[in-house]
Amino acid sequence: MVKVILHGCNGRMGQVVTQLAAQDGEIAIVAGVDVNTLAQNGYPVYASLADCREDADVVVDFASATAVDALLDACVSKKLPCVLCTTGLSDRQTAHVQEVAKKVAILRSANMSLGVNLLMKLLKEAAPILAEAGFDIEVVEKHHNQKLDAPSGTAVALADAVNQAFPENDRYEYVYDRSTRRQKRPQKEIGISAVRGGTIVGCHDVVFAGADEVITFSHTAYSRALFGKGALQAAKFLAGKPAGSYSMADVIENK
Repeated sequence: MVKVILHGCNGRMGQVVTQLAAQDGEIAIVAGVDVNTLAQNGYPVYASLADCREDADVVVDFASATAVDALLDACVSKKLPCVLCTTGLSDRQTAHVQEVAKKVAILRSANMSLGVNLLMKLLKEAAPILAEAGFDIEVVEKHHNQKLDAPSGTAVALADAVNQAFPENDRYEYVYDRSTRRQKRPQKEIGISAVRGGTIVGCHDVVFAGADEVITFSHTAYSRALFGKGALQAAKFLAGKPAGSYSMADVIENK
């Protein structure tokens, strides 16, 4: 049985993970962390990870970027691996994650979905072929109107997957807004657009637009449950792992 501390337990994703864990015979949530400590889910809830008294094998994080630094420091102090699902981290926070990964196991992914991570693999194979044939590349993501960061971490990760298929001296520039310029589209750019509205869980399209044809790689999430399932799979994988940086690709390869 893998014992989990759920960071951000009373948020939307935290509630989903709590429900999924209750149906999983290999996972037990022994404690939660949330600014809202009054809402109980069958386990004790603390205001910070540092306050947790329960023993655990791994932390699963679905909180906010503002809480990441304290979370990472507490993971080092308690020697706890962490599945870091929060997106929208600053460059400084990303560097902090990399430093902490030298001391404890950190699995970070912009998206916990099996489908999205498989899509990244396919993009790395398709991008060089289509780019050589002159296709332009655009990423369009759509999310609900409550999402704070834009573009989504997944959209940037998909663009990164494309860019990783090319040598460092021949990579694309990311462009988020073209309203301030009046010129033709340069070939070596990836436009990344964000749509916010309604209750959209998550839609991502990577568009390769060529002469007289368009190829679109798409992923649509219909429920937050798929992210929760991926996070629990990651927790099982990460428990007991040595210090280092891990990703969902490692989880998929281990299946």
